Amino acid sequence: MKRLLRILAALVLLAAVAAIALRVRYGGATVPFPDTTKSPLLGSGAVEVVAVLDEPPGNIAVASDGRVFFTLHPEARPRVKVLQLVDGKPVPYPNAEWQERFVTPLSLRIDGQGRLWALDIGYHGFRHPRLYAFDLASGKLVHQWDIPRDIAGFGSFVQDFQIDAEGRWLYFADLSVLAKHPALIVYDSRTKRARRVLEGHPSVQDRSYRIVNRGTPMELLGGLYKMHPAVDSIALDARGEWLYYGPMSHDTLFRVRASELRDETRAPRVEAFGPKPQTDGIAIDEAGNICMTEVEHGTIALLRPDRMLHTLVRDARFQWPDGLSLAGGWLYVTDSDLAHVVLKRRSTIAAHRPYHIYRVRL
Repeated sequence: MKRLLRILAALVLLAAVAAIALRVRYGGATVPFPDTTKSPLLGSGAVEVVAVLDEPPGNIAVASDGRVFFTLHPEARPRVKVLQLVDGKPVPYPNAEWQERFVTPLSLRIDGQGRLWALDIGYHGFRHPRLYAFDLASGKLVHQWDIPRDIAGFGSFVQDFQIDAEGRWLYFADLSVLAKHPALIVYDSRTKRARRVLEGHPSVQDRSYRIVNRGTPMELLGGLYKMHPAVDSIALDARGEWLYYGPMSHDTLFRVRASELRDETRAPRVEAFGPKPQTDGIAIDEAGNICMTEVEHGTIALLRPDRMLHTLVRDARFQWPDGLSLAGGWLYVTDSDLAHVVLKRRSTIAAHRPYHIYRVRL
């Protein structure tokens, strides 16, 4: 009996130590983020529903001909993972068989060569992260990159990326939720060579801002884990000259010349470009206007080339505006409602349906 009590006491002690370590490493988000919202430039009538879904969408890519491609958010553990809207209804892309091959795809992008690129994060690097490209005309796989472990290892979260019009150079944001080593990744699809850049730089690190999404604090595991994500938002300008990026839990959007990220002989010079809210997805138009989802108050922000921050639109239906895609004068928005998705039961996720894809006429 005494031995059993000693074992139980040791287990309790180990659990307490583990809880303290978890709180020290992943807690600490205690500072309220300043409310940057203003009177919106557009009325809520500017927001249209594109799709009504049973499961939460992740990210989105819209082709120049209006075809809409999107992922279902991997945190919801969907069976079908990459989809295309056909006559307003979601169908598996490129086909049903591929859904078994995907692990946890999240971000999608379309290059100027008519290819859809899909980034599979591989369960935070516990499975192999991979990048795929499909020819939009045929649906056939035309490129695959198994991301090496020294580029995206265990605990990585390579969750968003941008690609130049040529489809050669890609830039990834490794949020690194578990490993806590956020960085940018530069990949040359022609040579299949890549490297991590700016790891440890202040511009990719999160701050201790807490997230309160529509009144719900983003705290998990009884408050031991508090969401304050590192580098998350990433956008490339129309000329492929500047890469804009920023941690979700940061009040500043940074930029760096893409050519300096590609140059292995020099250190990139990072510029603090302007203010931002707590953002998830961002997108930049040909005039240099940067649209940013804002995850606390149900708005989309706009940072103009004069570096002044505005509220583009506010809509009561927005729960967690997530991914963005610009096409044909429209800004497409996925609403993942992550507060009711992350580490939630399937029944809880189902109870908060329907989920939506919206668009805003710019």
